[in-house]
Amino acid sequence: MVLSFPGPDRSIRLSDLQAGKAVSRRYRNRRIGEFLKELDLTEGRSTGVPKILRVMKANGSPKPKFESDDERSYFLIKLPIHAGFTVKSKAEEQVTEQVTEQVERLMIALAEQPLNTKALLSTLKIKHRPTFLQNYLQPALQQSLVEMTEPDSPRSPTQKYQLSTKGKLVLEGKR
Repeated sequence: MVLSFPGPDRSIRLSDLQAGKAVSRRYRNRRIGEFLKELDLTEGRSTGVPKILRVMKANGSPKPKFESDDERSYFLIKLPIHAGFTVKSKAEEQVTEQVTEQVERLMIALAEQPLNTKALLSTLKIKHRPTFLQNYLQPALQQSLVEMTEPDSPRSPTQKYQLSTKGKLVLEGKR
């Protein structure tokens, strides 16, 4: 995403913008600035840039890039897309949401202790093993939310499944 606006006041250095410490002491056009503040279209406290930096850092996005020329005739902020962002169709969103709910149920079932497949089927009240494997277990394993207790022997009769460290963090975040 790229947004472009007339540049900031010359008193603001590009390094200040990148550090999130851009504080303008004056308006380019005081009347327009006051008018926009009265309409609640601007706030005039220079909190926008620090907010952008804080939110992008919190969601794991790359840092935004600020550009301007020496005359401050333009101001450009490039907001890089988060590496995990993908555009999905409505049908894909519904399937993803459904799988997520099912994986969450599985994670809750494993919150106390590792369980084998038979115990998980019973706990989740699922009778059809292939449905369990396809909709619950495989997505959880692929997302590294659940792990095998015996990863070197996936078909072992004593195989159990447990929450991974990532799974524990995700489950804690949902509670």
